[in-house]
Amino acid sequence: MIATLKHDSLGFSLTELVATLAIIGVLAGMAMGSFGRLIAELRISSNVSNLVHILHLARQLSWTTGQDVVLCDSTSGTQCSNAGNWHTGWLLFSNLDQDDPPRADPGEPVHQAGGPVANATITANRRAFVMRPFGRRSTNGTLTYCDKRGAPGARAVIVSYTGKARISREQANGDSLSCSSTDR
Repeated sequence: MIATLKHDSLGFSLTELVATLAIIGVLAGMAMGSFGRLIAELRISSNVSNLVHILHLARQLSWTTGQDVVLCDSTSGTQCSNAGNWHTGWLLFSNLDQDDPPRADPGEPVHQAGGPVANATITANRRAFVMRPFGRRSTNGTLTYCDKRGAPGARAVIVSYTGKARISREQANGDSLSCSSTDR
């Protein structure tokens, strides 16, 4: 009689383990790239939505107070810097004396100030956005938000003469967005 040995495997062979780890590594690498893009997209959406919210607040404050309300870039949070580096911070205040360029003078209410935005640049084609009460024209213009992805990931916040802000993936005239520092 011939005896047969029954061999039940209770584990993986080394080859199976290496192949499984290789597949997991490839899938993890693909997922990390997608996850990084998702995080960048969520970050830009959040920051751009915040910027639109601030512009809406400026418009609403102008209407309710009957005064010019200014949104400008600010590194200090107390005064406009007029440097065009919106990613370093911003300032929202009532410009009671309507000076040009806008300046937050003593006695003029500061409504809000924002700090720097990490890992991004925000440029604008205006030094400041002035929201005016009904019947008077506000400052129109575009704020362009760019991150490490460059123009493909960029967003524009376009402000109309009525003070309405909208988000776009292209310039107001339909041209592609650009993320160079010479856009202003």
